[in-house]
Amino acid sequence: MKNFKELFHSSYLELKNVRSIATAAMFGAISIVLGVFTIMIGDFLKIGFTYLPNNFIFYLFGPVFGAVYGAAMDILTFIVKPTGAFFYGFTVSAALKGLLFGTILYRKPISLKRIFIANLLRVIFISILLDTYWLTLLNGDAFLALLPVRALKNLILLPIETFLLFGLIKAVDASGVLRVLKRGRAKA
Repeated sequence: MKNFKELFHSSYLELKNVRSIATAAMFGAISIVLGVFTIMIGDFLKIGFTYLPNNFIFYLFGPVFGAVYGAAMDILTFIVKPTGAFFYGFTVSAALKGLLFGTILYRKPISLKRIFIANLLRVIFISILLDTYWLTLLNGDAFLALLPVRALKNLILLPIETFLLFGLIKAVDASGVLRVLKRGRAKA
């Protein structure tokens, strides 16, 4: 339990680190640009790559920072390129994604298995169940009518998103950028 508290406290301290905030802002800008290329398939499905920079930030800065960043990015993305009506539920989902990924990935050895577990939990509990519920509240459609299509899409994208995030983290780690960020944390 002590390590769990330390994980959240350390992530909270990232909110006070200028280097962490600047890094998150840069990845946030990348996320917004990638959001422009999101493909909408009807009113209930969309496919895009904004999860890559967002999940990378969750990995780098942890659950507290991730929850704040996730909620902020949801609102900013809606301001820049709205895709439907704004609904607070999706902001809650974005914060929960940051909390989930940050808790599972922050300051832990990176592996395909760990990323897959984080993605699987996100897919089941947030993308399939919670987001589908938000859509039923927003549009008045039946939950069970939306569930099969949304579940199929998420389960198809699960391994793809897992491998892409793993590859991104490994590539950035190999470039030496993570060492610079970690050195900046030690000084703060």
